[in-house]
Amino acid sequence: MAKPIAFKPITVDFKADLQRRLEKAPDEHAAALLAAYDVLEAAYDEGLLDILHGMIASKDTIITTLSRFAREPEGIAGIRNLLTAAKILTELDPQLLDHVSKVMAKATEEHKREQTPPSLFQLAKRANSEDSRRGLSFMTMVLSGLGRSLKS
Repeated sequence: MAKPIAFKPITVDFKADLQRRLEKAPDEHAAALLAAYDVLEAAYDEGLLDILHGMIASKDTIITTLSRFAREPEGIAGIRNLLTAAKILTELDPQLLDHVSKVMAKATEEHKREQTPPSLFQLAKRANSEDSRRGLSFMTMVLSGLGRSLKS
């Protein structure tokens, strides 16, 4: 008759394993620990930890207030508007936004340099340039589409 094989499972001391890993952590993760301490110190200096502590302590009040707001028609409209705005932002070309940002900065500088407001003739002359007509064309298309959507 066959003899059963004796099986004795190895016992693992989880506390000792965690202690060993904790002792090695400063050597293995020194840069990450220093960065985490810097982030923690900056959050403390700016008062973010106090804000976070307050939010955790009053989580029930915050959730109740948010859910009450979300049930109201204004809350529903606000959430829908936020989602629509996010959709619009995802459809915009980042390079176009970068270009628009640079153009806005340049226009702001030129506007600040103007000593007096331009005359109507100067405005008409500026609006008659090829680039201005291209921009006006785009803006009139946007306004036309907006007017069309308001008709429905």
